[in-house]
Amino acid sequence: MAIQEDLDAHYTVMDKIFRFSVGEKGAYSCARFDGDYSLSLEEAQDRKYQFIVDGCQIKKGTKVLDIGCGWGAFINDLNQRGAETTGVVLAKGQADACIKNGLNVRHMDSKDITSATFGKFDVVTAMGSPEHLCSVDEFRQGKQDEIYKTYFNQVSELLPIGGRFYCQTMVFGPKMVKFEDIPFDKTDIWKDEFTDEELMDIMCRIFPGSWLPYGKEGIIDPALDHFKVISVDSGRLDYIETIKRWSKAFVKPNLRKYLYYAAITPRYLLSPSFRAFIRRWKVEATLAVFERLVFEHYRVVFEKVKD
Repeated sequence: MAIQEDLDAHYTVMDKIFRFSVGEKGAYSCARFDGDYSLSLEEAQDRKYQFIVDGCQIKKGTKVLDIGCGWGAFINDLNQRGAETTGVVLAKGQADACIKNGLNVRHMDSKDITSATFGKFDVVTAMGSPEHLCSVDEFRQGKQDEIYKTYFNQVSELLPIGGRFYCQTMVFGPKMVKFEDIPFDKTDIWKDEFTDEELMDIMCRIFPGSWLPYGKEGIIDPALDHFKVISVDSGRLDYIETIKRWSKAFVKPNLRKYLYYAAITPRYLLSPSFRAFIRRWKVEATLAVFERLVFEHYRVVFEKVKD
């Protein structure tokens, strides 16, 4: 599983850039356009929230745990609906922002949550956090299946029979490359064209400590000891559009954001590792792996049917 250092390398470093671009409680997970690209990004995120609320039967007073809650966008939406919310996030920058904005969020490792931590919930949600459950090294050691089985055992313990779990995650797609062909830490990130194998190396450097499930089966099969599937659909095209909207937002003029860019310019000039971090983002590997079907994306509503 990705550790705090791994997540901070991604989420905390970009904390201010994201909040200046998308808002204090901005959503950093795939929106739901459903083919209607006339929607604004905010409207598409609201459509996603409504889908989750309907699919998980959330109403006033429903107790909801959001695992890997990011900057708290979904928690904030549920609070306005009268739900009772708790969020957990491991990246320190995200946790601090949530707490500063008055959200009920705990900075902790989600794998440490048991029913004794907060009690039980009616609904558990996880948007993006399942992507960080298994590390590259754990995959090499053959532990991925065990990790996801343990994860669904944990989520099951937090829910009653009939409780629902919404899981949204990137997975490896039909054109995923062979693991042994990935040139880990060897790709020249300063060139202009990349093979699928090189893109995978870059993705592993953008999200250190993370290795995805293989297809929707990689997230559904480990759940079937406790859950049945209520609905499942691909969000790949939605994610492509979401990433494009984020890219536009990051470069949109904003005084506070550009003052921040000016403040980190010395770091960019003096730190080769920081320049490499920025370069990996400019490559837009995340967009390319979805366009090339190396990655897929699924949204699944589960219902607990047995302990």
